Amino acid sequence: MIEQKWLTTSAGVKMPAIIYGTAWKKERTAELVSKAIQAGFRGIDTACQPKHYDERLVGVALRELQARGIERSGLYLQTKFTPLCSQDPDRMPYDKAAPLYSQVAQSFETSQGNLQTDYVDCLILHSPLESHDATMTAWRALEDIHKSGGARQLGISNCYDLGVLSALHADAEVKPAVVQNRFHQDTAYDAGLRRWCSGHGVTYQSFWSLTANAHILSSRTVQDLARQHAKTPAQIFFRYLSQNDIVPLTGTASDQHMQQDLEIFGFELSRDELNNIALLLI
Repeated sequence: MIEQKWLTTSAGVKMPAIIYGTAWKKERTAELVSKAIQAGFRGIDTACQPKHYDERLVGVALRELQARGIERSGLYLQTKFTPLCSQDPDRMPYDKAAPLYSQVAQSFETSQGNLQTDYVDCLILHSPLESHDATMTAWRALEDIHKSGGARQLGISNCYDLGVLSALHADAEVKPAVVQNRFHQDTAYDAGLRRWCSGHGVTYQSFWSLTANAHILSSRTVQDLARQHAKTPAQIFFRYLSQNDIVPLTGTASDQHMQQDLEIFGFELSRDELNNIALLLI
């Protein structure tokens, strides 16, 4: 098993430097989570959103792993509150008629039952809401969960507007420690937002990092670096991300790719190599 590399967030929480994502795994969720943890992953990302995640099967895998001697305390687990607009109305994890604050509380209770855990290492607002006031109502509910010990830190996902993020940060009592966004060309790779995160102690997590960037993986720059380092193009790009203080999510179903993803911390890209890859993100 490959040893996982860890970092510490501004909230003082230990977070793996690469995280296994469970979106769209459906009935294979428990199997793949178990494989990922046994391969060496120690971070799992899920959400209380039956439309795209089977959070209950993440819990099944965690119980199976505990029976193998892998304790919950040795894992980093993050889940999300997903607003009503992004839920399947036929598979709601909370009362859609309840006030927003109560929806957040009910969603977290569902997550606790699904995951069979009293706490998560990070509770993420899956997206900003329709207004700053609504976003802050949901955030206050997350803060109360944090204060009660249910979440060790808080974060926000799918937040691409720096004005929205900075307003949340300014008004939050418990500051967001994590931003999790798609990493792709259409948002200019969140360059300005990532700079702001770096300056405010917010850890940036990326998803869709490989799927959205086939043009980078197939570029001559990355292909040449892969040959020089005897690595795959995906490993080169993930290493680029990690050396730029980005925590990538990977959702591979391949045993081989799980191993390769964990091996990215076994080599370093030089400053010139990092700069050459950075030119592909402009």
